[in-house]
Amino acid sequence: MLTLLSRRLSRHLPGSARRFVNRTDGNITLEFVLYVPLLLGMFTAIYTFFDAFRQESINMKAAYTVSDLISRETNYVNEDYIDSMYALAQELVRGDSTLSTRISVIRWDEADERYYVDWSKVRGSAYDEWADGTINAVKDNLPAVPDQERVILVETWNEVQPAFDVGIPMFDLENFVFTRPRFAPQVVFLEDKGNGNNHNDNAEKVSPPA
Repeated sequence: MLTLLSRRLSRHLPGSARRFVNRTDGNITLEFVLYVPLLLGMFTAIYTFFDAFRQESINMKAAYTVSDLISRETNYVNEDYIDSMYALAQELVRGDSTLSTRISVIRWDEADERYYVDWSKVRGSAYDEWADGTINAVKDNLPAVPDQERVILVETWNEVQPAFDVGIPMFDLENFVFTRPRFAPQVVFLEDKGNGNNHNDNAEKVSPPA
């Protein structure tokens, strides 16, 4: 390519300059110096965009994994269990990113036409625990369920730093997934005293099996 350009330019140059321009020694080195940075920049940008989409997929899978595991529980869960789910999610996403989770069990009340919160637990700094007075802010994002049915809601927030600096700022990945309990009518959270968010059920009165 450089040879073609030099031939066109040489037509308008005096003799000595024309001979210098028409010389071809060093063309390969010059083209290498010009094109390699461009190619490396292009490959870096492609990888950075690919990694961003990959992280989005990984975060979604992590949220569904946690939600699925909780939905299979037939025993009580507690703070240690929530810690383990948070640790699992951290293992699944990129280690150098900041992760927050919010795990909640919510119930639909047909008479009141609203959701209530059985319990809600947060890990990380991005979320506050859901309460009866706040959960209906995301009512439109929640599924339609029969009266008194419960749904496990898992939310994740992950701040991701792009793999390379190609003009993309740090970005947030948020997931909002829900699953119905599979083998039990509800997933009970066990703590020292009953969860005040439970409504019209005996979840807070149940003692762990001996």
